[in-house]
Amino acid sequence: MNNSLQQRLGDEGYNKLMKINNPKLHEFIAKYVKHCNPDKVFICTDAPEDIKYIQDAAIRNGEEIKLATRGHTIHYDNYYDQARDKAHTLILVPSGVKLDSAIKTGNREECLNEIHKIMKDIMKGKELYIRFFCLGPTNSEFSQPVVQLTDSAYVAHSEDILYRQGFEEFVRQGLNARFFKIVHSAGELDGRNTSKNLDKRRIYINLEDDIVYSANTQYGGNTIGLKKLSMRLAINRGLKEGWLTEHMLVMGIHGPNNRVTYFTGAFPSLCGKTSTSMLDNETIVGDDIAYLRKKEGEVRAVNVESGVFGIIMGINSKDDPGIWKALHTPTEIIFSNILMTPEKGVHWIGKDGEIPLKGHNHFGEWHIGKKDKEGKEITVSHRNARFTIALENFSNLDPTLHDPEGVKVGGIVYGGRDSDTWAPIEESFDWTHGIITKGASLESETTAATLGQEGVRKFNLMSNLDFLSIPISKYIQANLDLTKDLKRTPLIFSVNYFLKDKEGDFLNEKTDKKVWYKWAELRVHNDVESIETPTGRIPKYEDLKMLFKKVLNRDYSVEDYNKQFMVRVPEHLAKIDRIKKVYETQVIDTPKILFEILEAQRQRLNEAQKKYGDYITPDKLV
Repeated sequence: MNNSLQQRLGDEGYNKLMKINNPKLHEFIAKYVKHCNPDKVFICTDAPEDIKYIQDAAIRNGEEIKLATRGHTIHYDNYYDQARDKAHTLILVPSGVKLDSAIKTGNREECLNEIHKIMKDIMKGKELYIRFFCLGPTNSEFSQPVVQLTDSAYVAHSEDILYRQGFEEFVRQGLNARFFKIVHSAGELDGRNTSKNLDKRRIYINLEDDIVYSANTQYGGNTIGLKKLSMRLAINRGLKEGWLTEHMLVMGIHGPNNRVTYFTGAFPSLCGKTSTSMLDNETIVGDDIAYLRKKEGEVRAVNVESGVFGIIMGINSKDDPGIWKALHTPTEIIFSNILMTPEKGVHWIGKDGEIPLKGHNHFGEWHIGKKDKEGKEITVSHRNARFTIALENFSNLDPTLHDPEGVKVGGIVYGGRDSDTWAPIEESFDWTHGIITKGASLESETTAATLGQEGVRKFNLMSNLDFLSIPISKYIQANLDLTKDLKRTPLIFSVNYFLKDKEGDFLNEKTDKKVWYKWAELRVHNDVESIETPTGRIPKYEDLKMLFKKVLNRDYSVEDYNKQFMVRVPEHLAKIDRIKKVYETQVIDTPKILFEILEAQRQRLNEAQKKYGDYITPDKLV
């Protein structure tokens, strides 16, 4: 094996690889170099010259184009390859194994046969880049090493920005490295250097061998294997080892006397996750994926990544000053699927200023009013267009980003798009109540912009449903078990930025969330009291009045408080019915405690309804 591998890698590449003392790694690489059959192989270490080789290759291959601003490049995916391919992203399971209906699976043996046929000689005529990264901080209990094989320099370059270099971590762990493995090929390319054979686009997750296969696609969500693809592998591994992989931001909320309290937060798409992670005067550790572990009697969290692969639509100088500033800094940024102007500038949906009359975008040559072959007008940028940037470019970066110990989690937040039920912020009674009634009961309403039908509620427990690789019942139980035998348990909160009145007007300002988190930070330290309702604990008016003045320099009326924090009994009861039905009909072996907690909440609501009516203002509960 070593002779053939040395022949394919060349002396320089082979000597680099042999610095890692792990025969299983060598065997894996040898197998797929032979199977995918590239013309050249480049082993990338953590050395700056190796990383620059990847950056230059992305330009040389035509996968990225240099823009006018130093360090900025632009990449285009196929017009029909602009999002995660959910239909062809499968968890591979052996014959006879069944997961919940919400988790898309494929027969392991059949899918492995198919993907190996698709990937046979798929890299012929191309260069293969072999990359080593670390999920989570290096030299840490959290560290999860990953090797990615890809023939896309764009994918490899994206990972340089988004993740911690891991070659030396592989060297450090040596024979002990239990690494995730990603094999990706963009497949045959068209005249625009985008994936051509989208009918053979496949993303298969082989849990048994910790391997992800991705073929005939370039879009980051399908190809950047360390993101949601490795996330599925980590969820499976964490279940066996007693830690969690969550679709969560991590941020520091700054309290009195220079105190910083760390929160994690799970939000489905378009529910305010990015804007929360970038709150003024708070600090960001991560915006997307977190590992949570029990350490020394506490829950600690790390950001799995070190960069942001963010949706760029709607970002402007007024609403997103931190991101806006970073995107206009001469630093390493990859823009994808937005407009490039003739002057090598950029424009996207919602950007400040007039839309340019023409340019080049995800469709190709573009002008205002241009339509695709289906007769649909092409927007200036794709609605799912992205920017890729390192977190170090944000002025509000928290200094703990790379701390191998992680941060102590004081609070966990679950938030969805909810027009009529949840209060703007509410604390659960305890950990179990929070996991069941907030995390495992999370729903989000669709918007007209995304699905064409507004207000349809989608169940999405912990905002992690799309990425689960284990039975939902086991995932819920793992969350419930996280705080067993801990001396300090994080508080759990729900938030809702989208509550409306009967006329359909929002009851909150966009900036109000700054106050909700300041109140949650005070609750973690028991600095303020709360009011107990049938569904959880809410703020007292006096405390919010003080915080609105201090944080936003705004007066806060009793009328606003009552509208926002009244208990909406009929809506809560309807939600319990919906959630109960999901777990009765769509989930295998739901833990009994879930139904018990929901039933107890129903009884509290029924009793309050008999006493106070359908809509209960906080003053009745004091």
